[in-house]
Amino acid sequence: MPALYAGFGCRRGCPVAVLDRLLHEVLERHGLCATALRGIASVAGKADEPGLQQLAARHALPLVVFAAEQLQAFEPQLSHRSPTAYAHSGCWGVAESTALALASLNHANATLKVARQVLGPATLALACGR
Repeated sequence: MPALYAGFGCRRGCPVAVLDRLLHEVLERHGLCATALRGIASVAGKADEPGLQQLAARHALPLVVFAAEQLQAFEPQLSHRSPTAYAHSGCWGVAESTALALASLNHANATLKVARQVLGPATLALACGR
């Protein structure tokens, strides 16, 4: 089973229940197992976001955040480029970029396993290493 890395974007104050529901729905829809998750990532501006912190604690996973500058290298791999995300965070796609960045810390060839998924105020993408 390949290791999975979850990248999240969310609006301020997004509840942990929404983030967890999105995660479980996406894993189930794609036939993936939560035990394959190795970490949760987001953009640096979300480091203090309670929902993300609670999600990481709930799943006993590290929450790793990346500066927008660190995410620029992943732009060519994005399935979607959001001007709104860029205006708020400095990167074109928080969920996909951060999932790829986290997977890249552990694997030479990180790829998107599941492109950006949306549930209300939250986005999620899953990356894996090869």
